[in-house]
Amino acid sequence: MATLSVIIITKNEEHNIVDCLESVRWANELVVVDGGSDDKTVELARKCAQKVYVKPWEGYAAAKNFALQQCVCDWILWLDADERVTKELGAEIQALLNQEFTTVVGFEVARRAFFLGKWIKHCGWYPGYVLRLFRRGSAHWSDKRVHEHLEIGGVTGRLSADLMHYTDPNLWHYFDKFNRYTTLAAEELTTRGERFRLSQLTVRPIWLFVKMYFLKLGFLDGVQGFILCVLSSCYVFTKYAKLWELTHSKVRSKA
Repeated sequence: MATLSVIIITKNEEHNIVDCLESVRWANELVVVDGGSDDKTVELARKCAQKVYVKPWEGYAAAKNFALQQCVCDWILWLDADERVTKELGAEIQALLNQEFTTVVGFEVARRAFFLGKWIKHCGWYPGYVLRLFRRGSAHWSDKRVHEHLEIGGVTGRLSADLMHYTDPNLWHYFDKFNRYTTLAAEELTTRGERFRLSQLTVRPIWLFVKMYFLKLGFLDGVQGFILCVLSSCYVFTKYAKLWELTHSKVRSKA
């Protein structure tokens, strides 16, 4: 039977980390990399995980790649602290570890999000397949400031059970991430040489709302679905507004 390492990146996740780790306590190795929490995250993680590291924050990709380097098992499963592996998903993964694969090096899983007290089933959020399980040595994270992704060399498959994502229990939590993520996204666009265009503020946010709420049936998710679609369009607007601000400030500094 192949072995499994689970990696989790944390910062101030004392309300999530125990439940997350408990959902994968059957794994061979639990690896937590903390970015400098000032709550009880590290203390709680050390009670559950075999390996806990505290490192200065250098970005999501750097933290995950560091965690990957600490793993010794055959397969890697990566989780966010606000995610939970269900019994069904755990059983499916353990069954896979008993199989021999010649070409498949990774597996995607459908992620079901719990947003403002409701499971979101539409809006383009579900099934929202994400690559989470992969053979060690076959993948690494792209060097992006935000929404980094796994770059994998090989064939991937899909699991049938869902991964539970307990995202944004309240709007305070959402907007706390909102400001950080839109700033990082705007900086990433600047680094890539993206040029600001007015349509990014006028067309893209409206189109995203139409796509999520109508085409992706977000209206079936009730009030939470409407709020999610509006906030998502605001995210796009703010990201490009910050791109304009960064571009504008560079122009003024050269004047």
